[in-house]
Parts: sequence; C-alpha cells; structure tokens
Amino acid sequence: MQRLTVTLDDDLVADIDRFIAERGYQGRSEAIRDLTRSGLAQIGEEADGTGDCVGVLAYVFDHHVRELSKRLAHTQHEHHDLSIATMHVHLDAATCLEAVLLKGKTRDVHHLAEHVIAERGVRYGRLVVVPMKASPRARAHAHARKKPSK
Repeated sequence: MQRLTVTLDDDLVADIDRFIAERGYQGRSEAIRDLTRSGLAQIGEEADGTGDCVGVLAYVFDHHVRELSKRLAHTQHEHHDLSIATMHVHLDAATCLEAVLLKGKTRDVHHLAEHVIAERGVRYGRLVVVPMKASPRARAHAHARKKPSK
C-alpha cells in the first residue's frame, strides 16, 4: 500500500467528512479508497461499454398512455437475454413503478435503459449499474458447464 498526499479545499473535505459520518466509515482513508474505486469503475465501464454489469432500471410511468404497457413489455421481450426479473408496483390509480434487474454487457444494458426511459409516458427513469468482473472461480465454473456430457 502506498501513502499519498492530496490537497483538497475545505468545502470538499467537509463533504467527505459528512459522507464518512453518514456511512459509518472509521476514517477518511477507506472512504476515499471506496469513492476512488467507484469513480474509476464508472469511468472505465462508460469508456468502452464492453465489460459485464448488473443493473437496476427503475422507471415510473402512466399506465393510461395508449399502448405503453404493451410497448414496455415488448421491449423487455426483445431483450430477454438481459432481463433477469421485473417488479411492477401500482403507485396510484394512474401511475406504476417498474424495477427491472438486468445483467449483460454494459453497453447493451445502457441501450435498453435509454430505450425504455425515452418511451412516451415514462415520467422518470434511472439506471444504476454495478460493474462485474468475473472471478477466476466463476470463469472455471462457466468453463465446467460448457463441457459436453457423456
């Protein structure tokens, strides 16, 4: 491990200290390591989009908009290889929330999310992406599944 010296303005340090207190970190070092990892992972995944990820697409929509529910279902069927599960909640007489768990190539997950969020009648949408790096154990497990059975 290396020790770095970084100069930060007082407002940023105050924001970091609030973050530390809210999240229960024991000190600045681990919090800054986590923030740095998160930022680097986000930058790396967005740069090329070739990595794998899991994501949660949450969106609120007006189910009275003509054919919207049908179009949203059709879009998920077109991307069945990305969609793991969907939860549908009725928020009020006209508004629904869906949360879709996705898994696949980062660029494909982003593409699907952008398509859903752009639909007329979708009032709000947000994608949360978590980059995935396959561990050697996971790769060995996937390789073992591909062997032909006798």
